[in-house]
Amino acid sequence: MSETLYERLGGQEAIGAVVERFYERVLADEQVAHYFDDVDMQKQRAHQTQFISAVAGGPVDYSGEDMETAHEDLGITTADFNAIAAHLEATLEAFEVDADDRDAVLAAVGEYEDDIVTVTA
Repeated sequence: MSETLYERLGGQEAIGAVVERFYERVLADEQVAHYFDDVDMQKQRAHQTQFISAVAGGPVDYSGEDMETAHEDLGITTADFNAIAAHLEATLEAFEVDADDRDAVLAAVGEYEDDIVTVTA
C-alpha cells in the first residue's frame, strides 16, 4: 500500500510546521497581509493545518467553515490568491517537499480557487 500525500508530508506535526512558516511569509507580504488584520492567527493556523491535512488524505476531517463562506466578504483577487499560493509553494520547497508532492498540494488547494476568489476584475 502506498503512502498518502499526508504521510509523505510528514503528518500533522510537519504540516503544522509548514503552515507556521507559510503564515510568516504571508504576513510579511504587504500585498496580502491585510486579509489577516482582524484574524485570530492561532485559530487560523490550526484551521489551515487541519485543511491541508484533510486535502492531503490524512485522517482528519476539516471542520472549519466552507471555503466560499469563509472568504465571501474578503474581496480576494486572483492575483492575491496566486500570491498566497506562491508563498505556499515556496514554503513547501523550503521544507524540501518533493516537486510532485508540492504540485499535489497546490492542485488540491487550487480546487478551491473559485470559492476563495470573489473579485475577478
